[in-house]
Amino acid sequence: MSTVTGSLLSDAPNGVVTMTDDAVQVVFHRRYRQSVEKVWAALTVPERLGDWFAEAQVDLRVGGTIRLNWNKGMHQAEMRITVCEPPRALAWVWTIGERDTLVRFDLTPDGDGCALTLTHSGLSHDGARDGGVRTGWHAHLEALPDALEGRATPWETKTAREAALAGIYPKLSGQS
Repeated sequence: MSTVTGSLLSDAPNGVVTMTDDAVQVVFHRRYRQSVEKVWAALTVPERLGDWFAEAQVDLRVGGTIRLNWNKGMHQAEMRITVCEPPRALAWVWTIGERDTLVRFDLTPDGDGCALTLTHSGLSHDGARDGGVRTGWHAHLEALPDALEGRATPWETKTAREAALAGIYPKLSGQS
């Protein structure tokens, strides 16, 4: 890890990528010193989501929506919540291109803190090949510890992290 990369990235594990004939899935595992309830708040409270992921409007219920706005409106998305089991599980459908993908967060108590598993499944081979989803989630998860302490991460830091992760998440090969 370079000095620049080292100052941007923690030693958190990389996402694990699995590929089937028709889809790609990436799974991230993280552990935080904060409680499940505090991590849940970072995933569901608009102000906390804004600190690490994107500006958000949240209708927190199955069938509700999460509207996200990154980088002052440069990127926007609307997700439909499919699982809402406070404070343990949250999932939403995220349409990327023409494909519905599923993002799921699972939280479990872990000693004096919380274990988080983030699974993003149903990704197309073409959309996952460039590393964008993998580097994006990894970069955003790097900002979550600060958000848990009430500190926002600037967009420029997130994009610098994504750039630093490009070599860690190389393009997927063997797909047409």
